[in-house]
Amino acid sequence: MRLLIVLFLLMISTPIAAAEGENAARLVRLQDQVSAARIEADIERLVGFGTRHTLSETQSETRGIGAARRWIQAEFEAISAECGGCLEVITVSDFVEGQERIPERTEVVSVVAIQRGRLDTDRMVMMSGDIDSRVSDPLNGTDDSPGANDNASGMAGVLEAARVLSKEKFAGTIVYAGLSGEEQGLFGGKILARYALDNGWRIKAVLNNDMIGNIEGVDGVIDNSTARVFSEGVRATETPEEARTRRFTGGEVDSPSRNLARYIDQLADDFIPNLDIMMVYRLDRFARGGHHRPFNAAGIPGVRIMETHENYTRQHQDLRTEDGIAYGDVIEGVNFDYARKLTSLNVVALAAMASAPPFPANVEIEGAVQPSTTLKWSRPEGKAARNLAGYRIHWRLTDAPQWTHSVDVGDVEEYTLENIVIDNYFFGVSSLSEDGAESPVVFPGAAGSFGE
Repeated sequence: MRLLIVLFLLMISTPIAAAEGENAARLVRLQDQVSAARIEADIERLVGFGTRHTLSETQSETRGIGAARRWIQAEFEAISAECGGCLEVITVSDFVEGQERIPERTEVVSVVAIQRGRLDTDRMVMMSGDIDSRVSDPLNGTDDSPGANDNASGMAGVLEAARVLSKEKFAGTIVYAGLSGEEQGLFGGKILARYALDNGWRIKAVLNNDMIGNIEGVDGVIDNSTARVFSEGVRATETPEEARTRRFTGGEVDSPSRNLARYIDQLADDFIPNLDIMMVYRLDRFARGGHHRPFNAAGIPGVRIMETHENYTRQHQDLRTEDGIAYGDVIEGVNFDYARKLTSLNVVALAAMASAPPFPANVEIEGAVQPSTTLKWSRPEGKAARNLAGYRIHWRLTDAPQWTHSVDVGDVEEYTLENIVIDNYFFGVSSLSEDGAESPVVFPGAAGSFGE
């Protein structure tokens, strides 16, 4: 026992352990600042617009999606004023027409707040929620559509994350996005993804929050201690040549989105009390979609974060009571403490990734017919790499859901794991900052690349 205590004291006194302790303390402090009361107030305000349908009123100051998005923009601007103008608040929009759910020419407007990093300005991580709502008829833009959980809860989470994180400075940039047009065909995400690529945004992760406030499932389960994270297994932009390589080297469950999900799962275990993540190996719920999908389609890593047990009587329903069942997405169906918990998860994930140094790039691996495995990657230079302390190599059995082994290898560009046979494991590399923040794990080759 004494030996174990001595070893533990030696371990925590090392520079790496001390740095990781510094970062961990910051994440604990940040997640503790998330307020259920503020989230509740924001959901109530969004519900108060009556309907936020994409085809609803845009001129009124009190009703419809126009009033809702102007209020969101004003909230971002107020948050920015509190931090001395640290947020750049913009709208990103385009016109859509001739679609099944947008037949007439309609402007789809999303509201975006950008918190620029101090070192690696163009490297971004994004949290998104949806502004719009709907009832049973997807073309009904006039009837009341509270959308309290779907998706005022996600939008309120984005606003609250901005309030908390805007008080801090990070190496990389954080983007907070309120997206429109989700219920009509994911148009807000499509428009913003195109805008991001056209403007050279290097988005490393999109955390799409869609329904983060319901704990009473249609299956009869009441559960406030789990959440789901959906992620694609193979990159949507994979080329035929890359697919042939992956067939022989692996990577079917190691896309950047999938390793982003693992990263979030580990952060929940470490920093969010009483929250267990169910990693779902699927792009989204069966045959359904969410606003991370347009980013995935553009080659941008992204996941969906949401409640575990949905209640379909509270989704896309006209407000009514039938056979004793109250239908409709009303505020009484939202658990604000649970929404706070999932918002805290986002806050921790955004802070951790924005604090990390540049994610490992150009990761390669070799070791066929050899007793050892060698990994190589490119080390960044210049201002973006000022907080880089070194790298960590990870590996796991091929059927293991989470990374199980790791070794810190220092500030190098190549490392060999002696007597670790490449055939038996999957491998990856993460970067470590001077204050102990760690990037997601990057799987070798195109299959796992987060981009440059």
